Amino acid sequence: MTDGYNRLALAGLLGLLALCLAWELWLAPLRPGGTLLALKALPLLLPLRGLLHGRRYTHQWASLLALLYLVEGALRAVSDPGASRWPALAEILLAAAMFAGCLGHARRGRPATTVRAGD
Repeated sequence: MTDGYNRLALAGLLGLLALCLAWELWLAPLRPGGTLLALKALPLLLPLRGLLHGRRYTHQWASLLALLYLVEGALRAVSDPGASRWPALAEILLAAAMFAGCLGHARRGRPATTVRAGD
């Protein structure tokens, strides 16, 4: 069963995957013809299966992965000139969406943590 948070996390993940590849190969590569920086999309493949199946643990650690892309987007938004600014801002939005979706899904599927008197 997928909920809205899971769909948001998946949309952010798939959007980041497409953006990272397009950014470093066609939109605004550091060198003409693309760079090996496109390999930064590979870590995004690791949580794909777990997010597709709605696994809570995968959402938990994928939220930390999303923060790396959020920081990279923020850094490149302020430091890169010209054409790289727009993909950087898109990366910030997609990473924030993935982060929010992962956290929302992980919290929603959280087991009860009540403490009984005898424990």
